[in-house]
Amino acid sequence: MDFKKIIALLVFFFAVTASKAQYQFSGYVDAESAKGAVYLSVVDDYRKISGVFPEQILNKTYPDSTGYFSFSGDNLPAENKIYRIHVDMCNENDQNTAHFTGQCPNSKEVNFIANNNDTLTLPFSFDNEMFCLVISKNEKANAFLKIDSLKHDMRFAFGTYRSEANRKINSKKWFSILQQYGEQLHEPLAELYSYSFFSDRAQPLHAYYLEDLKTNSYYDNLLNRLKEKYPNSNYTEQYREELASDKYLIATIKPDGLSWWVYGLGAIAALSIFGNFFFYGKLRKMKSFFPPNKESLSNQEKKVLELILENKSNKEIASDMFVSLSTVKTHINNLYKKLNVSSREDVKNLYSS
Repeated sequence: MDFKKIIALLVFFFAVTASKAQYQFSGYVDAESAKGAVYLSVVDDYRKISGVFPEQILNKTYPDSTGYFSFSGDNLPAENKIYRIHVDMCNENDQNTAHFTGQCPNSKEVNFIANNNDTLTLPFSFDNEMFCLVISKNEKANAFLKIDSLKHDMRFAFGTYRSEANRKINSKKWFSILQQYGEQLHEPLAELYSYSFFSDRAQPLHAYYLEDLKTNSYYDNLLNRLKEKYPNSNYTEQYREELASDKYLIATIKPDGLSWWVYGLGAIAALSIFGNFFFYGKLRKMKSFFPPNKESLSNQEKKVLELILENKSNKEIASDMFVSLSTVKTHINNLYKKLNVSSREDVKNLYSS
């Protein structure tokens, strides 16, 4: 065969091969991890961004004697998505249970952002640690490692002084740091990585997140950035639904103390009591200004009343009316009851005008 034809065939072969294997993710695992399988997973649910989930796994391979492994193909989406490579040291007897719960204590992982055109390598770090470096032409690839570094610094800051005052100060500080750093990366998927951390209900920051959500426009702005860059993505829809749910949650949270309607009823009751006392006092004044009608009195009681108003004594009244002293006392007692008084002075005051 002509040498030029061989060269042409080789060029064609490599071109076809390259077109079918547009992505390549490779790296090294340490000697202990080299005994297990290495998995490539796609993370469509950012709440499952860390862990072992069989439904996410795309491919599986085994490292060679040097710990080197590689994944390649042409079956990934053209847009950026979240991927994970993990090495699984769970034995076969434990895998079903451990993978079902998403946890495997002998698993090591690294998350990154990539697409179907990316070449990505995971070399050992300067201290020979695996999965601590991500090298890629995709500048967004190592965003998660950068955020993990910030989260490490945050945990250290929270652990320095274990007090409520320290927690509040650091909560506000690290919320701002994580949010601003995510925006600076210009990659909404990286922001979702931070969001999934501090909005997690199992995290101590969740209460502060709900409080921050009431006034901070960051969350609505993040939704807009997701809609603009990933309009048809599962990530965007998931975030939109979660944000709406959390906003509904904070809108229905009752403030500490009694409900507003309890205070309202209390105010109405207080006004009612005050009004009763007010009108009762007014009534008393009216009664004192307008003496009771004498028509309720008998003829004898009216005669006794007139003599009392003339300052006559009981004996004088008995003499004037030609009755006994005991009869006068009986008339006076009946008079007091009908006029709602208890003494001669009360009677005189009642009719003094």
